Amino acid sequence: MIKTQSQRLALFIVLCTAANVSAEEIDFSNGWSEQRFSVFSSNEFEPSGETLHIRSDGTVSMLWSRLPSALSHSTQTQWDWEVTASVPPTDLTLKGGDDRNLSVYFVFMPEDSRPKANAKLTALLGNTNARVLMYVWGGKHMRGEILPTPYLNELGRTFILRPAGTGQASERVNLKTDFQRAFGTEPTRLIGIAISADSDDTDTKIRARVSNMRIGKAR
Repeated sequence: MIKTQSQRLALFIVLCTAANVSAEEIDFSNGWSEQRFSVFSSNEFEPSGETLHIRSDGTVSMLWSRLPSALSHSTQTQWDWEVTASVPPTDLTLKGGDDRNLSVYFVFMPEDSRPKANAKLTALLGNTNARVLMYVWGGKHMRGEILPTPYLNELGRTFILRPAGTGQASERVNLKTDFQRAFGTEPTRLIGIAISADSDDTDTKIRARVSNMRIGKAR
């Protein structure tokens, strides 16, 4: 029987620790490559270990990384992000004019589908076996909305975490739950992640960073 408040607090801490995510730190300095959509439009990505600084001046591009197989069945992820210069609110369900400050993509593929190790992100996003969860800071939408994406159609879903604007925040998302909500099935293999900033349609500026990203399974 627990008799003191300090004992109750100690038990609470133990229970919370047991529920923590066993996660791997993401190093933005290793294994990442930029995916451009135009030779004339490219963001500036400045990786420094666990922090990625992003500068977008009327431009759009992605930074992309394949994940090791040990992380293929990850169920949770968390990260910090900050925006100090923001694009205006836009409608993210429409092609053209759908700028957003930051998007964090999680790309899934079935166990029996093995894309080439050097496959570009654009090729994976065009694969009908792929499924993509996209977490967004931007748009004129409310936190918690799940939107179709005009580029991926039934292959992807947009989860609004923050509407357009500046600030800083910490996020934790459940990939397994969100995959089920988006596609109605159990998650396939997580094979990669990407981060983008998009300011080309509104010809505005983004100043942002993503840091302290962890990916793993709940213990």
